Amino acid sequence: MEELREKLPSLDTSELTSVERDRPRRVRRLGTDQVEQLIAGYRSGATVYELADRFRIERRTVSNILRRYGVPMRRRGLSPEQVDDAIHLYELGWSLARVGRHLGVDHVTVLNKLRERGIPTRDTHGRPRVEAGDAR
Repeated sequence: MEELREKLPSLDTSELTSVERDRPRRVRRLGTDQVEQLIAGYRSGATVYELADRFRIERRTVSNILRRYGVPMRRRGLSPEQVDDAIHLYELGWSLARVGRHLGVDHVTVLNKLRERGIPTRDTHGRPRVEAGDAR
């Protein structure tokens, strides 16, 4: 028992113990062949999201690589018909994230299009979102 007590910090000292934290993940570097495959995949129509999944890297990393190699980026957005579809699905109760995945765009793109059309949005708990300037 005495051995254990000696290993514990003293109660009368203000010594802070270090908290063990997860180490930051090491950045996954793609080799030259993988970068060429990524660029070829993008040029053949794969989305940044699909390539991120395929190469197990962040979508921002995919965009950075494409920019670094001078590959023109596609701006995909949503067609008016897709916005109509997004509104319908959202009103059925789908989340912005689910609608975005279904349409192959980021949830913020869906949110922006809903706002452009004047569609009221919900918070993460499904309650009507209170916009800045609204009095309640």
